[in-house]
Amino acid sequence: MSNTPEKFKRYYKFISFMLKYWNSDLFRQTSSIAINEGLPEDDEEHKFEQTPEELVEDLKQMGPTYIKLGQLLSTRPDLLPDEYLKALANLQDNVSPVPFEEVKEIIEKELGTKISKAFNLFDEKPIASASIGQVHRAELLSGKPVAVKVQRPGIQKKFIEDMDTLQEMTNLAVNHLEKAKTYALDEVFAELRRILINELDYKKEAQNLISLKRNLKDYEHLIIPAPVMDYSSTRVLTMEFVSGKKITSLSPLRQLENDFSELVEELVEAYLQQIINDGFAHADPHPGNIKFTQDNKIALIDLGMVARFTPQLQENLIELLLALSNSNGQRTAHILLKMSQTSEDSQKREFAKTVSDVIMESENSLAKDLQTGKILIQLNRLALTTHIKLPVEINILGKILLNLDQIVAMLDPEFNLRDAIKRNVTEIMRKKMLNELKPENFFSMLIESKNLVEHMPERMNRISEKLANDEFKIKIDAIDEKRVTDGFQKVANRITLGLIIASMIIGASMLMQVPSDFTIFGYPGLAIMFFLLAAAGGIFLSYVIVFRDENLNNKN
Repeated sequence: MSNTPEKFKRYYKFISFMLKYWNSDLFRQTSSIAINEGLPEDDEEHKFEQTPEELVEDLKQMGPTYIKLGQLLSTRPDLLPDEYLKALANLQDNVSPVPFEEVKEIIEKELGTKISKAFNLFDEKPIASASIGQVHRAELLSGKPVAVKVQRPGIQKKFIEDMDTLQEMTNLAVNHLEKAKTYALDEVFAELRRILINELDYKKEAQNLISLKRNLKDYEHLIIPAPVMDYSSTRVLTMEFVSGKKITSLSPLRQLENDFSELVEELVEAYLQQIINDGFAHADPHPGNIKFTQDNKIALIDLGMVARFTPQLQENLIELLLALSNSNGQRTAHILLKMSQTSEDSQKREFAKTVSDVIMESENSLAKDLQTGKILIQLNRLALTTHIKLPVEINILGKILLNLDQIVAMLDPEFNLRDAIKRNVTEIMRKKMLNELKPENFFSMLIESKNLVEHMPERMNRISEKLANDEFKIKIDAIDEKRVTDGFQKVANRITLGLIIASMIIGASMLMQVPSDFTIFGYPGLAIMFFLLAAAGGIFLSYVIVFRDENLNNKN
């Protein structure tokens, strides 16, 4: 634990920084844009008190944690003016390197051997230097070229101390400032802390590289460097060397000479695959983390920041992306509300109306307009101001799509990202459904159906007992008697159909044990026929529940 003078020094630095920028026009514009208020027209050409270079220098003086915050801000064109984004982008490149002697000491301590014994060649001058670590080019004893990422000495301790200071300040702000509560700064900071702590563990990044490389093995134009596990540790990461330039350095001539539409299509499909099928995605595809190779391939070189999506969330995101790609504002609002947490203060109608307006205004936007990711982040801000709590994954998805927008705009400015999402989501969803029809998933459904039938008598007994004792109560918000009656009829019909389907499955499973000359796929034929009939009934019932009920809801 740090001593008191050091803590006071950190507090002083933080408070001095906040006092300087809190009342500035730059902060006012950032806050206004974040909640979609905008600024007066005469402010468009306003020259802010603090120059972009001054902001960069202030962040450097604050230390590596704040440099990382600046890097995150450099990928947010929805919040800051262009000149500030460009200045903050330099934070990704222009951090002073650690002397080679310190690098050598870390590598030899982590790997347990001399550099000369581990590598044929090791360049003392780094090819990249960032706030957490720096990268050196090297060659293994086998002659294989590699990139070696080495963590800066003492960086973990520094990060944790700064995180503790920010945690205390965030808690103070949330307890005393209404705006801090509105923007849920404590939750934002908790997510930031989790991301940064994970980035400090290079073993986790090595596992992320392995997982992503496996998941995207079918995409021939995408490269994910494989880690060399024997030469990696918590503070040292050795991986395949990928030769190429940052995608931001793509020359206009090369853009004119090449048609990158196929490459862009593959990149978009790969990210959708990560989000809605794998549930594991590269969460920080900003241009600084993307290399463009000489043979027109894209390499994802930094996997310190990843996102994970649960199966239920993946299904919700499929619906959300389809609604966005179809410019269906009403449907988008409905899905977001379904995913969110609401309270008595939640302004659902205002949220739904504004969402519809935002989606309609952005219809037919192209990649050069940088709209798709920006819209999601804007909707997240809108949810906060209307007291609706969206899952943090929505903001992560918005950040992914926002960075993807920038890359797509560089390669093919006329590319329609929404049309691409519509095409690819439909295809990926089809593959996902086929994958879920595997035998292991089928028997999982059988077990669920068995549990349903086993517990049904007990539940029906409870209902009938409450009915007999006049204790059965139903809470209904609406007074439309016909609709309520129709609803009961639907429920009764579906329970009956569900019981029939479950009975067919149980009967079929029993028939599986009875020998029969009539077989299908090597199993007793009658049993398989019952399984198929039950599956058809289940699919039909699911279709009616998902699509017919949804149409009914939309009419109201």
